[in-house]
Amino acid sequence: MFYVYFIKSIKDNRFYVGYTNDLRRRFEDHNNGKSKYTKNFRPWKLVYYEAYETESLAKNRENKLKQHGKRYSAIIDRIEEN
Repeated sequence: MFYVYFIKSIKDNRFYVGYTNDLRRRFEDHNNGKSKYTKNFRPWKLVYYEAYETESLAKNRENKLKQHGKRYSAIIDRIEEN
């Protein structure tokens, strides 16, 4: 399985979206400073994820979400409601 995920910085409430085939390891990587894009905003919490059967489906979904369009906003709105 492949996962598209949103993490939220506890430090400044920013969001990051990514995809992986190992969600637990990737989340640990973010919190251990192993990602150059997220290391300065640690700690992170996992706030949302979706599962896909193929890497191409997950990567396509991640790319659509990273365009910060309506799909991205809809997920952020759902996260913020909770």
